[in-house]
Amino acid sequence: MTTVLLAGMTLLAQEGPRNTGPDFGKASPFGLLIVVLLLLGTFGLVWSMNRHLKKLPESFDPEHPEPDQAVDEGTAAIGIDITGKTQDPDPRESGGQPPG
Repeated sequence: MTTVLLAGMTLLAQEGPRNTGPDFGKASPFGLLIVVLLLLGTFGLVWSMNRHLKKLPESFDPEHPEPDQAVDEGTAAIGIDITGKTQDPDPRESGGQPPG
Protein backbone atom coordinates (compact mmCIF):
# COMPACT_ATOMS: atom_id res chain seq x y z
CA MET A 1 0.00 0.00 0.00
CA THR A 2 2.81 2.40 0.83
CA THR A 3 4.53 1.69 -2.49
CA VAL A 4 1.36 2.69 -4.39
CA LEU A 5 1.11 5.85 -2.32
CA LEU A 6 4.79 6.61 -2.87
CA ALA A 7 4.45 6.07 -6.64
CA GLY A 8 1.41 8.38 -6.76
CA MET A 9 3.25 11.10 -4.87
CA THR A 10 6.23 10.75 -7.21
CA LEU A 11 4.01 11.22 -10.27
CA LEU A 12 2.33 14.26 -8.73
CA ALA A 13 5.66 15.81 -7.72
CA GLN A 14 7.05 15.97 -11.23
CA GLU A 15 7.59 19.57 -12.25
CA GLY A 16 5.80 20.01 -15.56
CA PRO A 17 3.67 18.20 -18.07
CA ARG A 18 5.63 15.97 -20.42
CA ASN A 19 3.71 16.62 -23.65
CA THR A 20 4.25 20.34 -24.00
CA GLY A 21 4.34 21.66 -27.52
CA PRO A 22 3.41 24.92 -29.20
CA ASP A 23 -0.31 23.94 -29.34
CA PHE A 24 -0.56 22.25 -25.92
CA GLY A 25 -3.65 23.35 -24.00
CA LYS A 26 -5.13 25.45 -26.80
CA ALA A 27 -8.59 24.90 -28.22
CA SER A 28 -9.81 26.15 -31.55
CA PRO A 29 -12.74 28.57 -31.89
CA PHE A 30 -14.46 25.90 -33.97
CA GLY A 31 -14.67 23.67 -30.88
CA LEU A 32 -16.32 26.47 -28.92
CA LEU A 33 -18.85 26.92 -31.73
CA ILE A 34 -19.70 23.20 -31.62
CA VAL A 35 -20.17 23.27 -27.83
CA VAL A 36 -22.41 26.36 -28.04
CA LEU A 37 -24.52 24.80 -30.81
CA LEU A 38 -24.92 21.58 -28.80
CA LEU A 39 -25.99 23.56 -25.73
CA LEU A 40 -28.52 25.56 -27.79
CA GLY A 41 -29.89 22.37 -29.32
CA THR A 42 -30.26 20.75 -25.88
CA PHE A 43 -32.00 23.85 -24.53
CA GLY A 44 -34.38 23.86 -27.50
CA LEU A 45 -35.24 20.17 -27.06
CA VAL A 46 -35.93 20.58 -23.33
CA TRP A 47 -38.07 23.67 -23.97
CA SER A 48 -40.07 21.88 -26.67
CA MET A 49 -40.57 18.78 -24.52
CA ASN A 50 -41.86 20.90 -21.63
CA ARG A 51 -44.38 22.57 -23.95
CA HIS A 52 -45.63 19.17 -25.12
CA LEU A 53 -45.82 17.79 -21.59
CA LYS A 54 -47.96 20.72 -20.45
CA LYS A 55 -50.57 19.78 -23.09
CA LEU A 56 -51.00 16.24 -21.73
CA PRO A 57 -53.87 15.42 -19.39
CA GLU A 58 -53.08 14.68 -15.75
CA SER A 59 -54.35 11.12 -16.11
CA PHE A 60 -55.07 8.84 -19.05
CA ASP A 61 -57.69 6.90 -17.09
CA PRO A 62 -61.13 7.21 -18.73
CA GLU A 63 -63.86 8.85 -16.67
CA HIS A 64 -66.36 6.11 -17.57
CA PRO A 65 -64.44 2.85 -18.07
CA GLU A 66 -66.04 0.68 -20.73
CA PRO A 67 -64.88 -2.39 -22.63
CA ASP A 68 -62.34 -1.59 -25.30
CA GLN A 69 -64.14 -3.46 -28.07
CA ALA A 70 -67.74 -4.39 -28.62
CA VAL A 71 -68.39 -8.11 -28.96
CA ASP A 72 -70.72 -9.15 -31.74
CA GLU A 73 -72.44 -12.51 -32.13
CA GLY A 74 -70.18 -13.71 -34.92
CA THR A 75 -66.92 -13.32 -33.00
CA ALA A 76 -68.05 -13.99 -29.43
CA ALA A 77 -65.65 -16.14 -27.45
CA ILE A 78 -66.78 -19.41 -25.93
CA GLY A 79 -68.10 -18.82 -22.45
CA ILE A 80 -68.89 -15.10 -22.89
CA ASP A 81 -72.21 -13.83 -24.15
CA ILE A 82 -72.86 -10.46 -25.78
CA THR A 83 -73.54 -8.74 -22.47
CA GLY A 84 -70.16 -9.82 -21.10
CA LYS A 85 -71.56 -12.27 -18.54
CA THR A 86 -69.84 -15.60 -18.32
CA GLN A 87 -71.74 -18.73 -19.26
CA ASP A 88 -71.08 -22.35 -18.54
CA PRO A 89 -69.52 -23.69 -21.76
CA ASP A 90 -70.96 -26.79 -23.33
CA PRO A 91 -68.74 -29.61 -22.01
CA ARG A 92 -69.05 -31.51 -25.33
CA GLU A 93 -67.38 -28.62 -27.17
CA SER A 94 -64.40 -28.41 -24.83
CA GLY A 95 -63.79 -32.17 -24.82
CA GLY A 96 -65.14 -32.73 -21.31
CA GLN A 97 -67.68 -35.25 -20.13
CA PRO A 98 -71.34 -34.24 -19.94
CA PRO A 99 -72.59 -33.80 -16.40
CA GLY A 100 -74.57 -36.62 -15.07
